[in-house]
Amino acid sequence: MENLLQEPSDEHLVKVGITHGDFNGISYEVILKTLSDSRICELCTPLIYGSSKIASYHRKTIDIPEYLINVVKRTDQLHWRKPNIINISNDEARIELGKSTPQAGEFALAALEKAVADLKENRIDVLVTGPINKKNIQSSQFHFPGHTEYLANSFGTSKYLMLMVCREFRIGTVTGHVPLSQVSSLLSADLIIDKLRILQDSLIRDFGIRRPKIAVMGINPHAGDSGLLGKEEEELLIPALQKANREGILAMGPFPADGFFGSHQHTKYDAVLAMYHDQGLIPFKALSFEGGVNFTAGLPIIRTSPAHGTAYDIAGKDMASEESFREALYLAIDIFRNRKDYMEITRDPLRYGLTSEPAIDEDVPDLPDEPVL
Repeated sequence: MENLLQEPSDEHLVKVGITHGDFNGISYEVILKTLSDSRICELCTPLIYGSSKIASYHRKTIDIPEYLINVVKRTDQLHWRKPNIINISNDEARIELGKSTPQAGEFALAALEKAVADLKENRIDVLVTGPINKKNIQSSQFHFPGHTEYLANSFGTSKYLMLMVCREFRIGTVTGHVPLSQVSSLLSADLIIDKLRILQDSLIRDFGIRRPKIAVMGINPHAGDSGLLGKEEEELLIPALQKANREGILAMGPFPADGFFGSHQHTKYDAVLAMYHDQGLIPFKALSFEGGVNFTAGLPIIRTSPAHGTAYDIAGKDMASEESFREALYLAIDIFRNRKDYMEITRDPLRYGLTSEPAIDEDVPDLPDEPVL
């Protein structure tokens, strides 16, 4: 009889760490619904950083078939054909569905800290984070706008990009969780080119796109209208795009964001770079709310998350769709495999028929009738 507590010989099982997020929201509902499909464990070995008692409580609020979750104390005790959970606190949890509480923030941070520690020790391969409440998680250990900034700090990098991913398109943002009033002062040509480099590298390494095509949004209405509605396009964006093109990054624009998405131009590119949060996330969530995934590009580790938040208004009502969380789990696995393939190819490029310079892609999208650049 097979010993399922030992690692199987087939290498396709990725160890996926899952943080439980805010336990008063829908995190447990979408996690448990996703893992109720036994086929998930044919792709990966899931490990929830949370609480078995809280999981049992949420299990009673949703209509899914009974299934066993293996409780472990350490990652070397994982059951390779079942979901696993590790208890991150001995404290008794007070669950108040639909409410933001300090304890929920404390438990969310404890799960995140434990998962990050295991990532650093290579005890898990990838991380999928459940949604947190960005206010109740704040503490002396967590003083960041969100997961993205916390993870970048934890892994010692300032070069990262919030990249929203769905089946239709990918969109990153130059500035992240900052007030709109600060966006203009934060933007610079250097920052834009930095984000383009991160995006280019991620598209190649994480998504397996050999010669990516990137569309860049303007910041002002009508992309500044030749300076009439703002100077940022002429002073910041165009110089950044010119430099990117000289570096071999196929970045085009800047495009007016309203017409760009309205005319479905985003489908002609491998990714879009928006200037600020809502410019990118409003069209993204309008087009792919349930299946969207948040991926932090530029990190040495792989982290994804569902594109939605805690959804307190439907917590405990068995109304939450698990589609976004499931897609986040799938994407983490795909990126893990793509990075392995990339490392193999770069170690021996001649074996794969590659030269030191990538071939120019002939299928370049048509520019708009009146391109700014």
